[in-house]
Amino acid sequence: MNMNHRLLTGALLFGLLSIATPAQQTPQTAGTDSPYTLRLSVDEVSLTYHVSDKRGQSVDDLARGDFELLDNGRLQQRISSFQFYRNLPVRAGFLIDASGSMLNDLDRNQYIANLYATRLLRRGFDKAFVMGFGTELKVTQEWTDNAEDIASGLRSIPEQYYGTSGTAIFDSLYKVCRDRWTTDGDVVTGNFILLFTDGVDNWSHARIDDVINTCQRTRTAIYIFTSQWNLRKPSQGSRTLEELTSKSGGRIFLNPNEKQIEKDVSTMDSDQRSQYRLEFAPADLHRDGSFHHIGLRCSVPGALILVRSGYYDVNRNQ
Repeated sequence: MNMNHRLLTGALLFGLLSIATPAQQTPQTAGTDSPYTLRLSVDEVSLTYHVSDKRGQSVDDLARGDFELLDNGRLQQRISSFQFYRNLPVRAGFLIDASGSMLNDLDRNQYIANLYATRLLRRGFDKAFVMGFGTELKVTQEWTDNAEDIASGLRSIPEQYYGTSGTAIFDSLYKVCRDRWTTDGDVVTGNFILLFTDGVDNWSHARIDDVINTCQRTRTAIYIFTSQWNLRKPSQGSRTLEELTSKSGGRIFLNPNEKQIEKDVSTMDSDQRSQYRLEFAPADLHRDGSFHHIGLRCSVPGALILVRSGYYDVNRNQ
């Protein structure tokens, strides 16, 4: 199964997010820890997604009537807003697993992240940061639009990381999504994490559901380049990577050669700069904390939709 083209349905967790016009803003970071459990009031759900054709090219001319939205299998009619955003600024995080099991891939992973920064990150418009992790999370470059600074941050990862042989993937992703992006409704950006890891977590306190909830709340997709596993031999690591990407609205790029890496990096960038967003009022809320699976269908033959997976029905006072 081609992981790059497996996402035709899905949705996201969001609470009380409003539609806005595109604008540039430097994200702010939170400075204190908080519990891992997220509890959000759901009155309207904001769904952000990318549409491409069979060749992987963005489809930018669709209207509200070209989509059908299903919540737990029920067709939704109460669509309160629909918009398309072109040429969005990106807010990207390069998150590199520097634990013992990934050190052999470090040079390759630094090359891929640096390729994006040098070719596609636009000065004065986009921003990115660099972090390395093992059992701890280390910032090696704060938010910047300077590709040279990003390259320096990528080179610093082996020097700055002082953890043990364990790996805390979920803790690291949770803290990054929670602290590095805002959820302000008056700003629209293409938010993503370019993650390099084998998916084996043996150190985290957070769960994968905590990570997905936080990524969905901040509209942050996870993209993964990996050469660590084979789809024909599923493992816990591979299942983790599949879940992180599919439920956050990202993609897995599996064992690409150098030429394919260039195409994949461009695909990732296109996903984030060209996005649709609709907001709807769910017809069947029970405030019981249940997960709602959402299906998004397009009337255009062959259209591929890259989208998050669902949302939790949580009481305002919980």
